[in-house]
Amino acid sequence: MQFLGNIEAKTDAKGRIFVPAVFRKRLQLEGEEYLVLRKDIFQNCLVLYPGSVWENEIAQLRSRLNKWNKDQQQIFRQFVLDAERIEMDASGRILIPKRYLQMADIDVDVRFLGVDETIEIWSKGKLEHPLVSPAEFSEKIQELME
Repeated sequence: MQFLGNIEAKTDAKGRIFVPAVFRKRLQLEGEEYLVLRKDIFQNCLVLYPGSVWENEIAQLRSRLNKWNKDQQQIFRQFVLDAERIEMDASGRILIPKRYLQMADIDVDVRFLGVDETIEIWSKGKLEHPLVSPAEFSEKIQELME
């Protein structure tokens, strides 16, 4: 499952937002019943994981951690502590809890960004400028692909 797109949207006063139709259709086509929301580890945005993708992520993380190691167990706890199951309503809206909106500095205007198997939700202003300069981007891509 892959998502691709950069779509502007708006949250309402309660924090509800329509998942863009292109993403909704893909989720329905794949039979996804729920989403998991968490703040991104590295960027100031939110990430929506389809349920099956979330389950794979958790399994992969768990396989790399020793549950009998205190520090590793704390890492696992923190990862799941910042996650919440989200359901789409019949009209394709999700409710983003206020604490998540605050974590990612999201007000009203947002951008949905399809990133491989996940959907990121950014404050619109944060994506007005490139995340990486064009020169650095081309240099890094070249390094990676050589």
